[in-house]
Amino acid sequence: MRKLMIILMAATALTLAACTASGPTHTANDAKGAIAAAEHQTKRAAKKFYEWRDTGKIIKKAKKALKKGDFNKAVKLANKAKAQSTMALQQAQEQANAGPH
Repeated sequence: MRKLMIILMAATALTLAACTASGPTHTANDAKGAIAAAEHQTKRAAKKFYEWRDTGKIIKKAKKALKKGDFNKAVKLANKAKAQSTMALQQAQEQANAGPH
């Protein structure tokens, strides 16, 4: 019983250490690159008339985070916007021949 308790305490300590560790630290250049990539993908989606409603808002939030110096948040938001645009392009391709049958 004592060994089990020690193992559980060690596992708990490792889990807490992993949860409290900070995530990756990004630089201003990382954020600028991620925002540029998101904007490029969003323009591609807009050309196909499949730009999603909130993607532009997310990019604006990423730019604000960049200005405030919160590069991790800026990268996270830009990656989210890029992913939305990628899914929008996929949606456009899948629904290219949609219509009543």
